[in-house]
Amino acid sequence: MADSSLVLPPSSLRLTADRGALAANWVALDAVSGGAKAGAAVKADCYGLGIDACVPVLRDAGCETFFVAHWSEVAAVSAHVPPAQVAVLHGVLNEAECAYARATGAVPVINSLEQAALWQAGGGGPCHLMIDTGINRLGIAPSDANQEIISSLDIDILMSHLASADEDSPMNPRQLDAFRAARGTIAHRRASLANSAGIALGKDYAFDLTRPGIALYGGVPRGELSDMIRPVAQVEAAILQTRTLEAGESVGYNGTFTASTSMKVGTVSVGYADGFLRMRGPGNACFHNGRRLPILGKVSMDMVVVDLAAAPDLAAGDWLTVPWDINAAAPQNGLSAYEMLTSIGKRLRCN
Repeated sequence: MADSSLVLPPSSLRLTADRGALAANWVALDAVSGGAKAGAAVKADCYGLGIDACVPVLRDAGCETFFVAHWSEVAAVSAHVPPAQVAVLHGVLNEAECAYARATGAVPVINSLEQAALWQAGGGGPCHLMIDTGINRLGIAPSDANQEIISSLDIDILMSHLASADEDSPMNPRQLDAFRAARGTIAHRRASLANSAGIALGKDYAFDLTRPGIALYGGVPRGELSDMIRPVAQVEAAILQTRTLEAGESVGYNGTFTASTSMKVGTVSVGYADGFLRMRGPGNACFHNGRRLPILGKVSMDMVVVDLAAAPDLAAGDWLTVPWDINAAAPQNGLSAYEMLTSIGKRLRCN
């Protein structure tokens, strides 16, 4: 049995969330939302950056409505904000989830006639309602807006989700028109359509509440937001070992890099288990005080090897910055900014 009195030594990995940048991003998005109030999507552990690190910052900045996907996410968020401020996007699928909603006070987003009936059968209560205006994922059809079961709901937020807000797509005004029509049919207290990219589409899309997600954490889904969004995530990893390769020696699995001359290299404590995926290796580099240290060979589960020619002074224990610029690095490596954050491994957690 492990000795509970033992103190865990410091990790050779660091994930830092710039709390000042996170707060500033929410304030900026709230301001550009015009007359609407900005909420916050905090699902997927605040997009990988940590609920405990991020939710208090968003709360203190002024956020009052928080969106998660699963009921399993409610308790962690509710440790920092009143449960009534937590909306669960997947809604209720069974009586157990209805009971949990009522016991915790978190609010389900009703997505179908079946969910509406299930919620009302257990006594009803405040809920939110998703109406599908074209993304065809979750939400009732506009043609169901007049159903008696929908009319019986006590709806706080009537919402829909934009499918192509990050593009100048004709779908955006079509969805806007469909949502406006639904607003005139379904009784509700607040209306919400715009995600991060939708905020940049202008005040017509803002309504009463916007729901920024990726932009809070440093992503720039549309160019209109580029001057106001600050990067939030920074990843660092320690050098585990240095060595000198001789000409003809190779590095890592399958020997995809072979030294052409004698060179000093460092093995760094980060790999694909931490979210630094193998596809992100070729052409990328770690950095030390602005010095670029190219990645050599394949990314392993727990390690990468870098060329130390630009920093021959480095040794085991020295820290390197791992590229996690979600706007620049993501498209370079075939990932979206969302994947860059949510693929962060469990060993990387904000302090």
